[in-house]
Amino acid sequence: MSYQVLARKWRPRRFDDVVGQTHVVRALRNALDSDRLHHAYLFTGTRGVGKTTIARIFAKAINCEAGVSGNPCGECATCLEVDTGRCVDLIEVDAASRTRVDETRELMDNVPYAPTRARFKVYLIDEVHMFSNHSFNALLKTLEEPPEHVKFLLATTDPKRLPITVLSRCLQFNLTRVPVHEIRSHLERILVAEKIPFDIDALDLIARAADGSVRDSLSLLDQAIAYAGGVLKTGEVAAMLGTVSGTDLGAMVDALLAGDGGRLINAARELGQGNANFHDVLGELLALLQRIAVCQVLGEAAGGLEDDARVVELAGRMSAEDCQLYYQIGLTGRRDLPLAPEPRIGFEMVLLRMLAFRPLAAPGSVPVSPAVAAPAAPAPGGKPGGAMARGTQASSVSQMPPSATPARDAMRAVAQPLRPEVAPPAVVANEDPAQSVNPARPVDPESLNADDWPQLIDELEITGLVRQLAINCAWLGFAGGEIRLALDPQVAGLGNRKYEDRLAEALTSRLGRPIRLAIATSAETAAQTPSAQQAAAAKARQQQAEAEMAADELVQALQSNFNANLQEVRVERH
Repeated sequence: MSYQVLARKWRPRRFDDVVGQTHVVRALRNALDSDRLHHAYLFTGTRGVGKTTIARIFAKAINCEAGVSGNPCGECATCLEVDTGRCVDLIEVDAASRTRVDETRELMDNVPYAPTRARFKVYLIDEVHMFSNHSFNALLKTLEEPPEHVKFLLATTDPKRLPITVLSRCLQFNLTRVPVHEIRSHLERILVAEKIPFDIDALDLIARAADGSVRDSLSLLDQAIAYAGGVLKTGEVAAMLGTVSGTDLGAMVDALLAGDGGRLINAARELGQGNANFHDVLGELLALLQRIAVCQVLGEAAGGLEDDARVVELAGRMSAEDCQLYYQIGLTGRRDLPLAPEPRIGFEMVLLRMLAFRPLAAPGSVPVSPAVAAPAAPAPGGKPGGAMARGTQASSVSQMPPSATPARDAMRAVAQPLRPEVAPPAVVANEDPAQSVNPARPVDPESLNADDWPQLIDELEITGLVRQLAINCAWLGFAGGEIRLALDPQVAGLGNRKYEDRLAEALTSRLGRPIRLAIATSAETAAQTPSAQQAAAAKARQQQAEAEMAADELVQALQSNFNANLQEVRVERH
């Protein structure tokens, strides 16, 4: 008898055998047991997660001779015919090869006919998104109101390409990627049944390389068995996949913690000699750093996330800050890896970047090797340039506090935005000190006058439209806890109750006593508002600058000799 590949030999025959997809299996079982069957089901998800397999099990469950239930017997003639692909009432259609509308119409013409032997006639349409628009239109009416003896099971990897009219007529089940630990356990059960020796770490590599696809994992398992000669060893499986084992990744992180650049480069070049896929290797390193970070947060509870003793040991030696830094550098480097001259060069630079930005003498970390921490060697012949560089470095290090580190301080400097040095505002001298607004002491509102109002506005914690309301009001006076203001009619829209309340709160906070506002619109005092005063002062400066420019002898000579015109709108005095 010819060999049958593992993906076909170990294809699930019952719902209990399905790996993952518990949410889908539970919903279908409940529907079968309660006899609440829909006429159209849509199964979506990436390749190899069980869309067609679950559809076949469902077809077997609704046609089982023992009755409709979530547990088909698997022994009756109908169940055996479905398993072997000989059931005439299960019509499987590959939409990728039947895209023409004529073929779809021919398929729909047979829908009214009753099933030959089974209880239902089942149409299983795989990769249904490959249908053309005309094919979908031909399917639409039948899909909405099929005969009672017909069920439609649709499967696709790209549901976004399906018309919304089709999606609205189906019960949609989204199959997710299968977790690594479930795939590994599934592979372990198969190898035990097949009596093939294996290393558990080798199965972990295959499960991760499958990227959530059970079928891909079984195909890789077949390939690994052939490559390793019947015994799955971690090193051989890693060489076949072009990845690294957990031991090699742990050694790489060890070298990173020790600051040993030589070991890191040697590890990268050994991977290059083994035809490693550096994109996948960086992914494995990021996955390890993520498990280390989770272990640092959860501690002993991280065992549920498959953190072995090696991960726990690395989590105890690496600080949380370093772990996050390494992860971010690796994530950025993996994105930029296709831009490198060679994948190996890009991978080496990612590792060296982790080493370069690693904080020196970080708490709880291994001291950096002398090759990394030593200062630059003196220039040949003791040139002044080299001595000056060494002197500058020594002086800068000696002035640093013991807890500071160059890398950490540099990162903090980059993270903080530069702020220009602003001189403190000068104190405006007043002839009457009692009437000057002093921020260092409470202000008596009864002593304020119209001249103090602009400075008082500058001391209030207000911005935006509230500040515009204040500077467009003129001071009228204070009496009985109420400040009377006059609003310029040209900006009467600022007279909003919300803005007035916020201005009153700011005045209350600054003056140290409850303040009420009485704001009325008045054109007579419009010229006394701080905004009008600022505009008048700016206009006066403009006029003075224009007069000085017009009186300048050089300007007059240019106007006389070249018939030049002075653009007064662009003249400004600073």
